[in-house]
Amino acid sequence: MDFIPVQHQAYLVLGILALCFFVIYKEILKPFLAFLLTALLFMLLNIISSRDVILGLSNPSILSIVLIMIITSGLRNNYNIELIFNKVFRQAETYRFFLFKMMSRVAVLSSCVNNTPVVALLTPYVHEWGRRNNIAPSKLLIPLSFATIMGGMLTIVGTSTTLILNGFLEKYQLPPIDAVHLLLVGSAVVAAGICFLTFASNALLPNNKSPLAEFNRNQREYLMETKPSTHSKLIGKTVKHAGLRNLENMYLVEIIRRGQLISPVEPSEQIEQYDRLIFAGDTDKISDLLKSDLGLTVPTYEKHLANQNLSVIEVVIGKRSNLINKTPKGAGFRARYDAAVIAIHRQGEKLSGKIGDIKLQAGDLMLVYAGNEFKAKVDFYKDLHPISKLSEIKGTTQRQSIFFLLTSLASILCIVSGVCSLFEGLLIIFTSMLLSRMMNIEDIKNAIDLELIGTLVLSLSLGQAIVSTHAGNMIAQTFIPAFEPYGAVSMLAGLMLVTALLTSFISNVGAISIIFPITYSIAQTSGIDGTPLYLGIAFAASAAFLTPIGYQTNLIIYGPGGYTFRDFFRIGIPVSLIYLSTALFIISWICNLF
Repeated sequence: MDFIPVQHQAYLVLGILALCFFVIYKEILKPFLAFLLTALLFMLLNIISSRDVILGLSNPSILSIVLIMIITSGLRNNYNIELIFNKVFRQAETYRFFLFKMMSRVAVLSSCVNNTPVVALLTPYVHEWGRRNNIAPSKLLIPLSFATIMGGMLTIVGTSTTLILNGFLEKYQLPPIDAVHLLLVGSAVVAAGICFLTFASNALLPNNKSPLAEFNRNQREYLMETKPSTHSKLIGKTVKHAGLRNLENMYLVEIIRRGQLISPVEPSEQIEQYDRLIFAGDTDKISDLLKSDLGLTVPTYEKHLANQNLSVIEVVIGKRSNLINKTPKGAGFRARYDAAVIAIHRQGEKLSGKIGDIKLQAGDLMLVYAGNEFKAKVDFYKDLHPISKLSEIKGTTQRQSIFFLLTSLASILCIVSGVCSLFEGLLIIFTSMLLSRMMNIEDIKNAIDLELIGTLVLSLSLGQAIVSTHAGNMIAQTFIPAFEPYGAVSMLAGLMLVTALLTSFISNVGAISIIFPITYSIAQTSGIDGTPLYLGIAFAASAAFLTPIGYQTNLIIYGPGGYTFRDFFRIGIPVSLIYLSTALFIISWICNLF
């Protein structure tokens, strides 16, 4: 880099980065590969060192994201997280209502809880809600991320941006950000942002299918036996009032009551506690039914496989199987295979009655809850042939669950109170999950998205190139003076625009680090009150809406939503304009700049 004049180094970095983002925008290369090539070029030009790239692997923020991926995966495998969220969003039946309800709740939640785990935990549920309601995840996930970003600005502790800025203010012996001002401006930008996203997301966001949704599984109609749990809300209701006539791709075909078969089932039929409810539906809908808040369980599952690590596996009965012409109950299926049959499919034939009493035939497909010894027993008997693994259910004892939940609660309290950092608290939760045997090495490997982590690490090194060559300072010092002759509001607008541009390509901490000294200098030399300027750059440093690399939550939803950089630009530009203009107006009003 010595052969390039110092004053030209910043221009070179900005030119290379512009080319990098052009290549990504045109989808010539994937973001990870484009970032990798750019980082390699910067290293060859001595703009950054290999140490700058390696340091990204030990960055606490990135390590925290890795831990969050693992922990949320473990939670989904061991607890019915979907059931909790179903209760929160149960009245949201339309796209816009769900969008509004989701964004409102996560915005409030992110004002007091770190944004990253909120998005990591909700992403699978929002993705699944879209699938169930025939709405592409890409119509939902960017609003989820943007709502948490905006909600983080409601309080001082909602985001690291305000904490970092307060640290600078304290260093320069200036008063901290006023929490009331922050709440007033934050409430306005949250309201404006949510309203815009509620009505504009459908038009501006792509109708992408995620890689998982693109996989077109050949759905088969299974017969499944269920029973109401003791506290099921179905008991005492008619079939119609219980909502069992309006299930998507799943219908109640029979009721077995005290040994008597009720078929067809009339809408006025009342559900009793000891009924056996026989449903027919495809594989996905069977899973949805068991995860719903209807309170239905599979009778064969309760005792035999309790507290085991289970998988839901699709199997087929072989032509020479000893199970042919035997019922699951008569063949001692549970003891023989350490598994429970939950549903049966027979091509071209209507099945009837209890699952345990159906005589099996060669070619029958079954969904089974498979215990720890299932694979070994299948290999030994060779009667069944596994086809696919549909889902996994971790079994934990009450003691394990109590230990994990108490440890997690203590860790969360320590994080919120500042006793330990986010990374330290997450590490404690992760360790307690391992001690509770809620995860194993295979689960950890499956939970980690290496491409996401690589993109995060490389984006930090690209940000370092902007900082080390003072390219960010050059942008600020070039454009901000153009706003100075037009008064305080104009100067505030210029600072906010430049800060928002920087935070879209480097971290919010990096943006604040670059823009704060310039803001302080302007406030000291121009006679403009610094309070609105500092408040303005705080909000602008959180306006990470233009690119997926601007903030961790954007990267988390980037893959599941099947997004491109172009998708972020398309919706990020109007959101940024609404967010910044609303913040500018409210700050100017409360600080008497008009």
